[in-house]
Amino acid sequence: MDSLVEKKLKALLKLQSIDSALDEIKKVRGDLPEEVSDLEDEIAGYETRVSKFEGELANLEQTITDKKLAIKESEKLILKYQEQQNKVRNNREYDAITKEVVLQELEIQISEKKIKEAGYQIETKQKDIAETRAILEGRQDDLKRKKDELDQITGESVDDEAKLMGDREKAEKSVDERLLYSYDRIRGNARNGLAVVSVRRDACGGCFNRVPPQRQADIRDKKKMIVCEHCGRILADAELVIEEEKPKKRKKAVSAK
Repeated sequence: MDSLVEKKLKALLKLQSIDSALDEIKKVRGDLPEEVSDLEDEIAGYETRVSKFEGELANLEQTITDKKLAIKESEKLILKYQEQQNKVRNNREYDAITKEVVLQELEIQISEKKIKEAGYQIETKQKDIAETRAILEGRQDDLKRKKDELDQITGESVDDEAKLMGDREKAEKSVDERLLYSYDRIRGNARNGLAVVSVRRDACGGCFNRVPPQRQADIRDKKKMIVCEHCGRILADAELVIEEEKPKKRKKAVSAK
């Protein structure tokens, strides 16, 4: 009859086996998921930039419209003041109206200058928008190609991955919460994703540092959970690991027939 520790180790080994299979599927995809995500972020940035430029362009066009209306208003006022000049009764009134005419002429000059500046800025913005859109289209093409490539790879393993995820949910239930937390934490810190390893040739199967004889004896006894003093991985007896792998090998042999 299996001891409590042995049951826990078997549950962890089963979970590790499933996670390793999932890691292999993800390894086939390589950096494609990250590349797709990075491209999506980059495209969003370019779209935001185009939107910002278009907003600035709209403001500049509105400025031109407003200044043209201001010129028309000033021209109307000038005509009005010129008519008033013909009816003045003294030089003081004539000089006052003349100043108003000069002010409106100055307003027209300022408005014309603003229109010219806005027109130049519009040309620059239109160029910026065209260049950004060209880059955006190129990145969108890259994204489509990467997505198609990822979809093809994912499609080949989608059924296997779905089954493994279902198996993982079941396997998680066999591991108590605290142990599962430790397992996930160790896996997250391990480069190869291995949280549970065996001792082979007197060394940890994860970091390959030597495991002292007494710790090896404790691992074989399966009376308590033993972790590698160098890498923190959970250590399991090699025979127990082999025992957990046997069903897999038999399954492969049956499918090979």
